[in-house]
Amino acid sequence: MIRDGLGRLAGRVSGAFVLAFGLAIGLAVFLPATVAAHTLNATYTSRLPLAVYLVGAATTVALSFIFVIVRDVRAAPPILDEEGSLPPAWLRYILRAIGLLGWVWIIAQGIAGNTSDADVATLFLWVYGWVGLAIICAIVGPAWHFLDPFSTLHDLGAALLRRLGVQGWAVADYPERLGRWPATIGFAFFVWLELVIFAGPATLFIVLVGYTALTLAMMAQFGRDEWRSQGETFTVWFRLLGRLAHWRLVDEDGRVHTRSFGSGLLEPGWSAADVTLVAFGVSSIIFDGLSQTESFFTLFGAPGIVERTLLLAAFMGIVVLLAFGVARTVGLGAIGAGLLPIALGYLIAHYMTYLLIDGQRILIAVSDPLQRGANLFGTAFHTPSGDWLPPGLVWTIQLAAVVGGHMLGAWGGHVVAAADAPPGISAGALRRRQVPLAVVMVGLTTLTLWSLGQAIVVTPTDGSSGQVVVPAAARV
Repeated sequence: MIRDGLGRLAGRVSGAFVLAFGLAIGLAVFLPATVAAHTLNATYTSRLPLAVYLVGAATTVALSFIFVIVRDVRAAPPILDEEGSLPPAWLRYILRAIGLLGWVWIIAQGIAGNTSDADVATLFLWVYGWVGLAIICAIVGPAWHFLDPFSTLHDLGAALLRRLGVQGWAVADYPERLGRWPATIGFAFFVWLELVIFAGPATLFIVLVGYTALTLAMMAQFGRDEWRSQGETFTVWFRLLGRLAHWRLVDEDGRVHTRSFGSGLLEPGWSAADVTLVAFGVSSIIFDGLSQTESFFTLFGAPGIVERTLLLAAFMGIVVLLAFGVARTVGLGAIGAGLLPIALGYLIAHYMTYLLIDGQRILIAVSDPLQRGANLFGTAFHTPSGDWLPPGLVWTIQLAAVVGGHMLGAWGGHVVAAADAPPGISAGALRRRQVPLAVVMVGLTTLTLWSLGQAIVVTPTDGSSGQVVVPAAARV
């Protein structure tokens, strides 16, 4: 009875947290603000000496690991055969319409519009998609499943062909050996676009057209659901993040059911491609922060595309090797469950201000949809600002996201490692097997918080170079 009561209480707390977080994000993104264009604000510097944050955070993560290991905290495996229910039809249709409208808007602006600071390609793909939607899918539930414009385009094309009497062909079997590696490779490609090429609207337009053609071709070849669950980068990534979410996707029809936040970490099915993808997620965010610091420029100068590609590949490769090295002792499931909450914590910490400030560009975009000088709603001259964000709150959320992600990862990694341990293993041997995981997580905590507190190198709009002491997360 007590366990059932605690489970119901956890569910209520989880639901309240999800609702509050969603409301906060929505208000923050759409609150009007009088702003001054893409500038860095030095008020986001740490309120305490950086060493205090580093020592405190690393100690907290280490102690949390010691607690879950020494106490041998366990949890029952999640129930995977629960029947779900479809979200309301109006919500599903609205989300599908929004996803398709976003895709059409990017294409229309790429063909007939002009490049500007309010282009919808970077707004929808980088700000709302790569950051905002990832956070929603990780905390709330499978929003991308319904927003996905590629599936909507596939369904519309299939319906049109049926109306024209065109006979479809039998889909081929998806090669089992490929697994989710196509999605993992695609993720690395998009990271390269973001962190090496710094892809802007023109590049993103071309990439979107090509990626759409590839995705529709693969859906036609292997089936819509099979390809998006195995090879479509955004679906695979968002579903991995969805292991944390309050609402779990039950089937490809879109049925969902509620569960306690984070319980999906304990679900089986972690593959080598999944672990690699999560390691890419963690390492790419850390690299983004590190590559803007003064220390990075002191060591490497201003690397070109080839040099920066090699640096990114080396850094991501090191983290992947560390992940698989730890997996040799605790298993793929444990390292996956340990790293996934860290990826979410880093995403929030590094990109929260980017989402809340740059996301305001939607006010400009709706007034001038093609960026050709229109001002339909009187907001075409708004410019983003973070002056309304309390600096102390920003640093508190960043610190809580990083440390909280590591603590949840410590719990998830331990529980899965204990469940996957060989039969008959002693308690002492089980604890020793998890020491490498604890060491890696403490090291990552320290490194990412260090990068948040470093001076970053900024190139002003006049072309000269300069340095501003401001956390990398305040980059817009």
